[in-house]
Amino acid sequence: MARVLFGFATLLFLPLIARADDWPQWLGPKRDGVWRENGLLDKFPKEGPKVLWRADVGEGYAGPAVAGGRVFIADRVLAKDAANPKSAFSRTRVEGKERVLCLDEAKGTILWKQEYDCPYQISYASGPRTTPVVSGDRVYTYGAMGDLLCLDVKTGNIYWHKKLMKEYNVEAPTWGFAGHPLIDGNRLFCLVGGKGSVAVAFDKDTGRELWKALSAAEPGYAPPTMIEQAGKKQLILWHPESVNSLNPETGEVYWTIPWVGKAKSKSARLGAGMSIPTPRLFGDRLFLTCFYDGSLMLKLNGVGTPSILWKAGGKSENADDTVALHAVMVTPVFKGDYIYGVCSYGEMRGLKADSGERLWDTHQYTTGKSQRWGNAFIVEQGDRFILFNEQGDLILAKFHPKGHEEISRAHILDPTNTMAPPPGRRVIWSHPAFANRHVYARNDREIICVSMAADQR
Repeated sequence: MARVLFGFATLLFLPLIARADDWPQWLGPKRDGVWRENGLLDKFPKEGPKVLWRADVGEGYAGPAVAGGRVFIADRVLAKDAANPKSAFSRTRVEGKERVLCLDEAKGTILWKQEYDCPYQISYASGPRTTPVVSGDRVYTYGAMGDLLCLDVKTGNIYWHKKLMKEYNVEAPTWGFAGHPLIDGNRLFCLVGGKGSVAVAFDKDTGRELWKALSAAEPGYAPPTMIEQAGKKQLILWHPESVNSLNPETGEVYWTIPWVGKAKSKSARLGAGMSIPTPRLFGDRLFLTCFYDGSLMLKLNGVGTPSILWKAGGKSENADDTVALHAVMVTPVFKGDYIYGVCSYGEMRGLKADSGERLWDTHQYTTGKSQRWGNAFIVEQGDRFILFNEQGDLILAKFHPKGHEEISRAHILDPTNTMAPPPGRRVIWSHPAFANRHVYARNDREIICVSMAADQR
């Protein structure tokens, strides 16, 4: 009887136990940008949240992944006497190595590193772009020049290494390979490019190609996204010419909705292929947003062709000409009847999901003023949002149809990257990981672990 009572009491107290989760891939455990832990700070202490450790890293835009007591991060180190070009748009060859680092989650000490020669010939040559993906005893990384690696989580030993530029006879996209890989079952989905191989599925254990599909002049940068409708999984591939739904098992195309960029300026042509933010699903609606071309809302129809609910392109990407949302790199939040995201010049906006009508906007959470490509990453947590902006500020806020409310703010990391426009502007353009009541954020010099736990541990 005593054991029964003890078990009953344990069940009663289970809701009070703080939930903790890893962050093993882009946008978290469910790849939806939601932090589901509790036991977190309601607001920051006056002195800011506690920084538990710091560790040196090289340059890179790649965010960290956290799993099984380890932190995985990809970076780049220049060769001796090498330097990045002064112009961010230059594609001059620069010698260097890409690395994968594995750190102890509790201490920040390096457990292992794996590196390989990787000359860059891309714009914005500041390191890898994609967040590692951890699956079981393996971690997968995708470098800016198309190096796809499968590594042992414990040792860093290479199971397989594919050089996709050579294998598929493709050039690197303007800003390098940046579509975060996706794992589903035994398949690893990647954005590659070329004729018939914009999307490629690999066997995650062997690296063997399982299928390839789609053709486009540019592969773009939007991560492969898995959704489910009418009991069937669909792999969503958005490249700069169309939005596509594929059978993830075979690569068969279920449907295609053309969405061709119409930017006319010289700067737009230089930036061709800017399909970047992750498509967002809510119920049977799928939302996409692009810097030059605005917003697209689809109403899904199982695996049949969806209908276009609305499309808002604006006259240009310039702040005064935009309508709805022209996001650059930030994945917006699609919450019920409303959408919250960052527009072309750093405007945080609230929109009506049924029409794209703008409800409010502000620069408060990004740069404080209009700045081209002004940025703040957004994660949903409970009834609030946690933002990490390009200035290194961590912000707690609430967004709703009538406006916004900043709850708390702390500066946790200094911006170091100077490639953003205008020249010399320092930014951090790397999405943090939110794991086990901690925030893991990096710039081009260090990665830090910041406690968000209510008890500051």
